[in-house]
Formats: sequence, structure tokens, C-alpha cells
Amino acid sequence: MTTTEKLQFMRIPLAGDKGYPKLHFGSRDLRRTAGESVFDQSYSRIALRPVGVSIGAEVQGVDLADLDGETFSEVHRALLEWKVLFFRDQALTGEQHIAFARKWGSIEVNDFFPNGEVREISRLAKDDSAIGMENIWHSDTSFRREPSKLSILRGIELPASGGNTMWADMAVAYDNLPDEVKEKIDGLTATHSFVKSWGLTMTDEAIAAMNRVHPPIQHPVVRTHPETGRKFLYVNEPFTVRIDGLPQDEADELLEYLLFQARVPEYQVRYQWSPGDIAMWDNRITQHYAVSDYFPQRRVMERVTVNGDQPF
Repeated sequence: MTTTEKLQFMRIPLAGDKGYPKLHFGSRDLRRTAGESVFDQSYSRIALRPVGVSIGAEVQGVDLADLDGETFSEVHRALLEWKVLFFRDQALTGEQHIAFARKWGSIEVNDFFPNGEVREISRLAKDDSAIGMENIWHSDTSFRREPSKLSILRGIELPASGGNTMWADMAVAYDNLPDEVKEKIDGLTATHSFVKSWGLTMTDEAIAAMNRVHPPIQHPVVRTHPETGRKFLYVNEPFTVRIDGLPQDEADELLEYLLFQARVPEYQVRYQWSPGDIAMWDNRITQHYAVSDYFPQRRVMERVTVNGDQPF
């Protein structure tokens, strides 16, 4: 084995009996797709400008308020290929925002977020009196039996600096796991619950009431994308409570290692917002992180989310 090959596979273990490896340096496999033939087709109705390597592309030449069927089909294919899409200078109204989201499915109403113009819109207004709490890697509503399919976020009021959003490609995160870890987690489930995060701000009575709506739920640790068939890692910091079926110490150590994977910069894309911009992402195969570095400036975003299906 050459020196380069040795460096590519150098691993530094975590403390503990199992010593799950953290990869700190060397090359990584950053395949955007897993070779699905649908992605061999070219785009004729839209233009794509890659922002990241495996994740994130800006879509050009599209008016989301007036989207015909053929153009929508290409946007759909681009979302499956790039996982996160960005649209500059759209300036959608709330009604147009919802109408675009409905092209993808029924609208999810978030039980925890404040509403905007209508109940289908979650309004995220943050300044020095409402500090952002989304600066943690997460997949939206994984505590639901059928977590969100995708989200469409609209920039309303942006700070002069800061306030970027980041996304992580959890398929690439899975691809780069050592084979022994893949074998370990194949077939395992994890328990997800809102109590780990949202519950911190709720009374015991409110938690009990919400648990009747959203009881703890088990999802596969390795999820399969329902449209592409690609495998990806499906655990996240605020909602995954534990790995099921393992001794507690081993489960805790394994979960810590798997959560770490979203933090690897090579798996990520970062977007700098302007007013009127739209970002949409496949919530199933990505995690995201809202960077809270803009206080006391004001940042206002509005989001519409589409219902998903049960992970398998």
C-alpha cells in the first residue's frame, strides 16, 4: 500500500470499546448519484449551476410562479440529482409559494412553528429578541411516522452579513462509512422523538398532550430513497433518541459516531441568501443547519413543507 493509500484509510477511533472510526483526512467518495439511468438525460428546459460537489445546484431560467409541466419534470429530476436547489430573484407571494409546493404533494402543517400569512406557511422571524435555534444539523419532523418529503424556503428579510444555510448529503455520508460500520447498522432501527428538542421548552402537560399526537417512533438507521432507491443515513441530533436493540453504552457510542457524519465539510453545501431567493431541499436524504451568526440583525424566512411517507 502506498503512502497516499495509507493516508486515505487512516482512522482515529473514538474512546470506548468499539472504537468506531472518525475519518479526519484523505479522499472521500462524493458521488452525486448512484448511477441511476434517469440522470443520464440532459436538461433542455432549465440550466443548472453546481454550487456543491455532490449536493446543491442553482436553477436558472425558471419562473416558479409560472411553471409548465415539462419544466416542472426537469426541476423534479434536478432535485433528485442534486438534493438541494436554489432559485434566485423569484419574489413569490405567499399564495404562489403554496401553489408551487402543492405541485409536489399535500402541505404539512407544523405543530411547533408559528404561522405566516396562512396556516400552511411557517414564518421564521429572528432578531436579538428571538434568537435562532435551528443551528443544529437536523432532518425536519423525523419524529413523525411520515416525516416531511421536502421543504421550500423563501427569503423575506435578510441580514447584511451572515444568516447562511447549510445542507449535508446523507447519501454521501453513508457511502463513506467503513464497511464494518455499514454491516453493523444494516437492519437496525432508531427511536425518534420531539421531546429531545422541542420538549425542552414545553411543560410536562404539553409534552404529554403532544405525545398523543406524535408518540416516539422507530425508523431505519439506513433509509432507502423511495424514488431513486439510494441508501442514506437517517439519524439526526435533535430528534434521534437512541439506536434500538443494542446495549446502552454501545448504542450511545454508535449514535454519536453516526451523528458526526453530517458535520463533514466535504458532504455539505452552503448558501448565501438574497431577498426573494428560494431554496428547496429533499428532506429525506439531507440534513440542514441555519447558521446563527447575524444578531442583532433581523432575518425573516417563510417555509412551506410537503408531507412525506413512512421511511423504509
